[in-house]
Amino acid sequence: MLTVDEAFRKFKSRLELNDREQKNATARHTEVRDYIHTKFKIEKDFLTGSYKRHTKTKPLKDIDIFFVLKDSERETYRDKAPSMVIGDFYDALVEKYGTGAVRKQGRSVNVNFGIVADAEDNTDYRVLSVDVVPAFTCGGDYEIADTDKGEWIKTNPEIHASKAVAAHQAYSNEWKGLVRMAKYWNNNPRHGEKPVKPSFLIEVMALQCLYGGWQGRFDYEFQSFFQTLADRITDEWPDPAGLGPPISDGMDAARKQRAKTLLQTASRDASLAINLSRQGKNGEALKAWRALFGPKFPLS
Repeated sequence: MLTVDEAFRKFKSRLELNDREQKNATARHTEVRDYIHTKFKIEKDFLTGSYKRHTKTKPLKDIDIFFVLKDSERETYRDKAPSMVIGDFYDALVEKYGTGAVRKQGRSVNVNFGIVADAEDNTDYRVLSVDVVPAFTCGGDYEIADTDKGEWIKTNPEIHASKAVAAHQAYSNEWKGLVRMAKYWNNNPRHGEKPVKPSFLIEVMALQCLYGGWQGRFDYEFQSFFQTLADRITDEWPDPAGLGPPISDGMDAARKQRAKTLLQTASRDASLAINLSRQGKNGEALKAWRALFGPKFPLS
C-alpha cells in the first residue's frame, strides 16, 4: 500500500501533462491559432494562463491563447465597445466549430471540442477546450476587452508567469504542484459550483499564502494552506501585474462566504486524514484524502 507521501507524489504526477496530452493540446491550439490568422490581422499570438505557467490542473481545459491585433485594427476595435471584438471573434469561431461549441465569456471566447471526462477525470489524453483572448499592445503591457465591465483593461501575462517561476523556485520546486492540486480540489464535483472563482485566484493567493518554504510534508502543507485560504478569502487580491482590476472582484460577498466555509471544511478534513495516519490507519487516510481532492488521488 502507498504511504501518504507516496500517494501525494503520485497524485502530483497524475496532474502533470504527459507527452500524449501535450501533443493533443499543441495540435488543438495550433489549429485555432492558424484559423484566427485567416480571419483577423494579427500582430502575434502566444499561450498564456495556467497552461503556460504549468499550473493548469486536469481535466485539461481552457487553454488561453492571446491574439494581439495589429495597430491597423485599433479603429475597428480598440475605439469601440469591448463587446464588438468579442462578438466578431465569436462569429469567426462559430463558422468553423458551430454554435454549440463556441461560447462568449467576459474577456474571451471559449471553444469546446466536445470531449467528456470519465468518472476518473480521464479524457483519453485530449484537451477539452481553449479560450481565445483578443488583445492590443499598450506600451510594454497589453489591453484586453472586458465585456462585463464594458471597458478595456490592462494586463501582462509575462509578469504573472515570472512571479509563478519565482514562487516555484522559492518553494523547492513544489509550488506549482501544490497549486495544481489545490485547483483540482476546487474542481471536485462534490462542491457543485467551484468554491473559488476564477481558479486563477487560488494561484494569486498562493503567491502569499504558501510561505516559509517547503517543509517536506504534503499533508501538513495542505491542512495549513486550506486554513490560510479560508482566513484570507475575503481579502482583496490585486492583479499580480499591478495593472488590471483585483482578481478577487470575480466573487461577491456571498460567494466568498461559501468559499470560506468549504475551505474551512477542507482544512478540517485534512486534519482528520492526518489523524488517521497517526493511528496507523493508512488505508482509511488515503480514502479520506481521495474524498477531499477527487478521483485522481490514488489509493494504490
